Amino acid sequence: MPKYVIEREVPGAGNLTQEQLQSISQTSCGVLDNMGPKIQWVHSYVTDDKIYCIYNAPDEETVREHAKQGGFPANSVKRVHAMIDPVTAEQPA
Repeated sequence: MPKYVIEREVPGAGNLTQEQLQSISQTSCGVLDNMGPKIQWVHSYVTDDKIYCIYNAPDEETVREHAKQGGFPANSVKRVHAMIDPVTAEQPA
């Protein structure tokens, strides 16, 4: 299934309390349960004013529908074409 990076502009995201983050997470999981297994939340990164989420989904429209149902912004949705890390730099043996 394709992987997507979602950029959500959330002013003050870095100042959200644990309880607020838990509430947001519960809302997201509730929407995911209703949408079925075709979309999966992998994890998210909370920065000062944005939340970056990683999702597995069949297409961008499904990601945007999740955001709409959950009341979340989805300012940018980009499909991941490849992943690299330090191991990528190593030459094959």
